[in-house]
Amino acid sequence: MSALEWSALVLALVILIAWYLSYSAARLDRLHAKVEGALSALDAALVRRAEASLELANSGALDPASGFLIAGAASQSLERTTERAFESDLLEGQHFAGSEGVESELTEVLLAALPDDVIARTRDDGGLGAAALERVEAAGLRVQLARRFHNDAVKEVQRVRGKRVVQLFRLAGHADLPQTVELDDSFPRARDGS
Repeated sequence: MSALEWSALVLALVILIAWYLSYSAARLDRLHAKVEGALSALDAALVRRAEASLELANSGALDPASGFLIAGAASQSLERTTERAFESDLLEGQHFAGSEGVESELTEVLLAALPDDVIARTRDDGGLGAAALERVEAAGLRVQLARRFHNDAVKEVQRVRGKRVVQLFRLAGHADLPQTVELDDSFPRARDGS
């Protein structure tokens, strides 16, 4: 092989490596953007759940003590703020700011205040209470789906960032490694199948 052929081969190899690194960095950037969007969707779903819970508490369908407990937990959930560090990099705000405890507390209060018989009675009574209960259930389902989607996106980012080539060439830059959101997002359901 002549020197010209070796030079062409080395140049082709360098171009291939540069393309692979560029592709990997762009993919990682898209994954970080996906995590950011999923976190925003989860935050919005949690706000809707808290608002629906507050509406249920104020509907008059529950006993005063249960309504008071739900209203307090829902208000705490609405008052918390998600930490966002929007400075030079929009993807740096991939944190949930430790709000898992507040959100899990709202879930615990809903589970305690809404046993199967209360759910069935509220549905049977109809009116504002049944409509509010339906909104709480729908919002609770959205929270479960949004959290699952977010955690799946985070695990994908963590998997890609664990690759040697990503670490060796620092393709993630200085972006924080996103973390999964672990909270209790279960919801009581009456056993009558509705």
